[in-house]
Amino acid sequence: MRMGEFSRRTGVSQRLLRYYEEQGLLAPSRRPSGYREYAEEDMATVRGIRVLLGAGLNTATIAELLPCMVDDGQILAPGCSGLLPDLHRERERVNEAVAGLLAARDRLDAIIAAPVPTTTTTDDPETGFAGGAAP
Repeated sequence: MRMGEFSRRTGVSQRLLRYYEEQGLLAPSRRPSGYREYAEEDMATVRGIRVLLGAGLNTATIAELLPCMVDDGQILAPGCSGLLPDLHRERERVNEAVAGLLAARDRLDAIIAAPVPTTTTTDDPETGFAGGAAP
């Protein structure tokens, strides 16, 4: 099927399909006219790409892992035993990112909860300091 139909059937924009191809994640055949031709199996590949992107993996990692994944139409699963350490490594990376985001949220909560200092008429609105200069 041609790109427009494939895009409609997968729900993925044509621009993203071209990007997946550039990243080596998708390899449609080409018609003599140069148009891309997608096979039914490519739908499972795009599903796998979307699942792994949703799991926080980048396209370089997906390019390494996707050939060893199995998609039964319901769930994506590792098809090679050697894949589990890579998946655990990615999970740890996601955990570290989550911890960083939670710490940032806590800092932001502290800033929001901080009492607003009372201002006097001597505060300079340009600098925020009394008398116009920093102490």
